[in-house]
Amino acid sequence: MLKNRLIVVGFFMVLTGAVLPFLIVIGVLESTFFLNFLAFATSVIGVFLGILGAATMVGQSKRFDDWE
Repeated sequence: MLKNRLIVVGFFMVLTGAVLPFLIVIGVLESTFFLNFLAFATSVIGVFLGILGAATMVGQSKRFDDWE
């Protein structure tokens, strides 16, 4: 259950990290250092959470397959 949440939270963080720069480029949001850093940080953290969730999912499935 936790691995699914990690993947979902990671997906939304990566999505936020992609939408924020788009809104800055089209002029909806003003480009500030904090907003640019926030977009970068959410994107990077989202990727790491997604990878972590996928790795735990694969690790648990392999662990269960080995015992059967």
